[in-house]
Amino acid sequence: MKIALKSGERLFINGAVIRAERKTSIELMNDAVFLLESHVLQPEEATTPLKQLYFILQTMIMDPAAAPAAKDMFHVVLASVSGAFSSTEVLEKLDEVGQLARKDRWFEAMKTVRALYPLEARLMAADHRARHEEEKASGLSARQPAYSEPHLELV
Repeated sequence: MKIALKSGERLFINGAVIRAERKTSIELMNDAVFLLESHVLQPEEATTPLKQLYFILQTMIMDPAAAPAAKDMFHVVLASVSGAFSSTEVLEKLDEVGQLARKDRWFEAMKTVRALYPLEARLMAADHRARHEEEKASGLSARQPAYSEPHLELV
């Protein structure tokens, strides 16, 4: 497999970080688990359930020493994320992600999760609109929360 890298771009291969000093291409002559820097999600970007799942998968590729602990966390988060969705399409893809993970095919699992991002965004937007319409119908203004913490006074 041939990989083209831009100047300064990083590549993660089997836990090693490689940075290209100048524009270059490399050829992997055998099987290796790799991740291009452009596919790396930063911790502060893991803001949705699917992005959190993706982040755990990428951790297993980038830090093989942490993979056993991350793998345990992955299965817990996968179950939680699966419980958060009712969309058949998302649930089928998450099942596929679980099957890929059981075979230690992290990169393919990441690709499957990443492909679900647009659907997740649409579902979240629809949910947000539905809650907004529900608030309008019940007479709550945008500034008035549907629930507020009880106010306690010290005497």
